[in-house]
Amino acid sequence: MNKEPVNRELFDEVMVPNYAPGKIIPVRGEGSRIWDQDGREFVDLQGGIAVTCLGHSHPGLVGALQEQAEKIWHLSNVMTNEPALRLAKTLCDQTFAERVFFANSGGEANEAAFKLARRYAWEHFGPEKNEIISFKNAFHGRTLFTVSVGGQPKYLEGFEPAPGGIHHADYNDLDSVKALISKEKTCAVVVEPIQGEGGVLPGNPEFLEGLRTLCDEHDALLVFDEVQTGVGRTGHLYAYEMYGVVPDILSTAKGLGGGFPVAAMLTTEKVAASLGVGTHGSTYGGNALACAVAQKVIDTVSQPEILKGVKARSEKLRKGMMDIGERYGVFSEVRGAGLLLGCVLTEQWQGKAKDFLNAGLDEGVMVLVAGANVVRLAPSLIIPEQDIDEALERFEAAVKKLTA
Repeated sequence: MNKEPVNRELFDEVMVPNYAPGKIIPVRGEGSRIWDQDGREFVDLQGGIAVTCLGHSHPGLVGALQEQAEKIWHLSNVMTNEPALRLAKTLCDQTFAERVFFANSGGEANEAAFKLARRYAWEHFGPEKNEIISFKNAFHGRTLFTVSVGGQPKYLEGFEPAPGGIHHADYNDLDSVKALISKEKTCAVVVEPIQGEGGVLPGNPEFLEGLRTLCDEHDALLVFDEVQTGVGRTGHLYAYEMYGVVPDILSTAKGLGGGFPVAAMLTTEKVAASLGVGTHGSTYGGNALACAVAQKVIDTVSQPEILKGVKARSEKLRKGMMDIGERYGVFSEVRGAGLLLGCVLTEQWQGKAKDFLNAGLDEGVMVLVAGANVVRLAPSLIIPEQDIDEALERFEAAVKKLTA
């Protein structure tokens, strides 16, 4: 085993330079607290970017992982396994879904969703009906297909030619979708109920309802990317419930494993039929270890008291951040739902979101950004109230220094 010292400098020596991680290296987490190599403690409002939905080292998740690890880790999809079947049944029972496909990441779940949408249209209406409409500033993953459906050109730069047949409308603007949609060519409309990377921007109810109507009128499938909004993040198990708009296909990942890589694509029996034997697959998808952990996550998060608690914590955190914003003139609004919140920077602080992240680290609180103008918060869904208080105190100290 390599016993050389591990530090931030080593990253630059051995890793591809596509990330620019901060100076600290966390080595231990418990609940909503993290400790680095020097023993410094941080309150975690990042949640691994909406992933560690039950905090760090949650006893239930550790137990589920250990129990399954002693039974069986992995089988090929030549066979099925008990944890995958149990989890699929739970997801069908708890959502609109009738069929489930397992993958390892949000990008893979979206890749499966977009392939299914095209395949379904190809089978039912013919090869001409292959166009996908998505939205500017959307984020759907980093594979070539998902990054093309995503609406941020910077992520596609240098990777062209991109897959064709993809159009981008304006988020929350139904007329811009009407201008692009057609019965002959559109196979799907793909949307995040709340744009995450694009600035924590919630969809208007009438916009999402309008998309459902347009899809029905044009024989197109409605795909909800709930990679970031799913698994209790908004105070509902999935955000579509909050809007009362049911998609045909839904992708879920991030929080689904509470930190263990796992993802799923949910759909109806009718639509799922288009992915017949051999049409799509994943070596690790439906892995027994991952599904056992995800089962514990869903069983825990779907409890009414947990979901109710998300809303209470949301109000506390939202009010605290808005108060800081008003005191120091840094935030114009705090938007989002549940524990996916975006603190929008005022005019004079535009472009400086990363400065707030760095200032927070210096004071022992971890926050995120969503673009250059929004400070994003996505903590554990069960973060203790005292940790919220502590985080707000530390963040205020950071803002005070930054604005001095």
